[in-house]
Amino acid sequence: MTLFTPPARALAQIDDPAFLRVIGSSVLWTIAAFAALTLAVAWGAQRLVASHVADGVLSWMAGLLTGVGAVAAALYFFVAVASVVATLFVDPVARAVERRYYPYLPPARPAPFSQQLWDGLALGLRVLLLQIMALVLTPLLPGIAALLGWAIAAWAIGRGLFVAVAMRRMDRRQAMALYAANRLSVIGQGALVAAGSMVPLLNLAMPVLGAAVMVHVLDDAWETTRLR
Repeated sequence: MTLFTPPARALAQIDDPAFLRVIGSSVLWTIAAFAALTLAVAWGAQRLVASHVADGVLSWMAGLLTGVGAVAAALYFFVAVASVVATLFVDPVARAVERRYYPYLPPARPAPFSQQLWDGLALGLRVLLLQIMALVLTPLLPGIAALLGWAIAAWAIGRGLFVAVAMRRMDRRQAMALYAANRLSVIGQGALVAAGSMVPLLNLAMPVLGAAVMVHVLDDAWETTRLR
């Protein structure tokens, strides 16, 4: 399987009714998460401004800048939120991909939802901490903020979605072992999905497309590992 085979197959299936239903749900959850993240950042910044700026005009200008800054900060940290949201929609996407490309597979037995949710939240927290570190390092290493963000997104999306897809057919320990044995190919696909996430409109479908990509990656990794 070549580097571009999984994303090409995922894009070819984007008109699948199962994909379209999940895209609609994930978009709604993504918008809600983005709004909540923006409001949380704005509220904290407004409280900070109010305690240091008393003048009416200056306070209004500071509030306006705070709102713009809140949106920018929410966008910067959005990968952490999106990585959690994406893991919640893996199963219906994976079922649709398997019906089309791997009908010979036995029915999946997903890990408990609580375990999947916990894994997604833990991943989101790690991504958030890494992004904060990247933001702190940006003034010291100018010009590489975008590269750092892309690298973090590639790892987060690759590792997170691969393990989430794998946990439909094995326990977490086995999923992590399979990921470790195929880390480069998984992160490579994560990098492609992360790049697609930067394209307006296409980024709304990336949680679904990313999950579909990882179903193909998992099948290839499973076959390759068994042949070793």
